[in-house]
Amino acid sequence: MADYNALKELALSCGFSHVGNLDADTIEVHPEVRDSCASNKCQAYDKNWACPPACGTLEECSERIHKYKKGLILQTTGELEDSLDFETMMEIAEEHGKHMDAYCDEIRKQYPDALIIGDGQCKRCKTCTYPDEPCRFPNKMSSAMEALGMVVSDVCARNDIPYYYGPGTLTYVGCVLIE
Repeated sequence: MADYNALKELALSCGFSHVGNLDADTIEVHPEVRDSCASNKCQAYDKNWACPPACGTLEECSERIHKYKKGLILQTTGELEDSLDFETMMEIAEEHGKHMDAYCDEIRKQYPDALIIGDGQCKRCKTCTYPDEPCRFPNKMSSAMEALGMVVSDVCARNDIPYYYGPGTLTYVGCVLIE
């Protein structure tokens, strides 16, 4: 059985600003979230192993998620100068990605079967091999919560961790499912 207090301490040491418990039974997947991926706003749809359609059908994603019972929600929150402060938004996103990579690397040592779910497309490689060759690092790849059909704010609310930390803040969210 996982020591969640130690896993939370590890998450904070990797740089996350907030960490909360995650009950996998609270996670719902929604076709409309997956449909928004198909609109390709992030330019990763059908171009990355961690994104739709390569990450699996919504049913397959739900099955993968619900093999687990517990985990952690991982958040990186930063402060913006104003609502148009895109430079800081990108810096917070980059920091969150670094936190996710560091945490993933440590968690995989202890729990090789953990399901790491991030935000945005997997960025472990400069150029993804999809669809021509297999993923170079399948044990380091992580799909976005949205790619798996989750409404991020709902997952946070159902697990009693804030998603919004006040005016002038921005929060990126990922999670890990362990057992």
